[in-house]
Amino acid sequence: MQLSHPAAELFVPDGAPESEALARISHLAIAAHQDDLEIMAYHGIVECFGRADRWFGGVVVSNGAGSPHAGRYAELPDEEMVHIRHREQKKAAVVGEYGMVALLGYPPAEHRDLSNPAPSEDLRQLLAAMRAPTIYTHNLADKHDAHVAVALRVIEVLRGLAEERRPQRLLGCEVWRDLDWLDDDQKVALDVHQHDNLAAALLGLYDSQIDGGKRYDLAALGRRRAHATYHAPLATDDTTQLSFAMDLTPLLLEPERDPAEFAGTQIERFRQDVVARIDALRPQRHG
Repeated sequence: MQLSHPAAELFVPDGAPESEALARISHLAIAAHQDDLEIMAYHGIVECFGRADRWFGGVVVSNGAGSPHAGRYAELPDEEMVHIRHREQKKAAVVGEYGMVALLGYPPAEHRDLSNPAPSEDLRQLLAAMRAPTIYTHNLADKHDAHVAVALRVIEVLRGLAEERRPQRLLGCEVWRDLDWLDDDQKVALDVHQHDNLAAALLGLYDSQIDGGKRYDLAALGRRRAHATYHAPLATDDTTQLSFAMDLTPLLLEPERDPAEFAGTQIERFRQDVVARIDALRPQRHG
């Protein structure tokens, strides 16, 4: 496979032939940055971990430039941080027993520019070699431009595939804004309580981020535990960890639907729920 950027790499931890590695992927995550896969798509990782009949695959679009620098990484040039983050993602692929991880290597400005066709063409090539029934990407309400840009590219590319080649589920996952505000009948609750040690190990591999000033490891695991407890106010906990996703599958079933309108509808439902609850509880004014 010939990916566009000179820095791109397709890494197969177990050394399987490239075509075989891609064809076996059952759970695919497409993310902006190194460590996004482990934060947002742990459900896919743990669904495949230790299984011979399921394989997790990841695609990382950005080269990771521009991340915060602190601790022992404070004085490193951005170019060196890019190499470090690249290596960290490959280590995670080994520890998590991924079927493959594609590092597309685009600088942030290049992949955020939706008029740049190269990242989308790379995604088309990769998806043409896979038939993953479940795909995870960023949600449309994320507050990081790079994340939303990736989600929009994924939707566009999947819409361009023949219907029989599209995934059964497209899930928009949490990173820079969680999804507990979604109506319960709209959010997808993913049970991610399995293998606490694996979850901690994967996030802990990103020392450039942790010692670099961002405790994504504690934050991601804490959010999953909080979701499990706060998901249902009138019921006991069914699990110890949950992550939430926005179901983006309707955007594939209705290719003409505008993603902005789709996200806006979810937000409007949240607004209506809040207003209706307040109005129902307060005394009615007469006259």
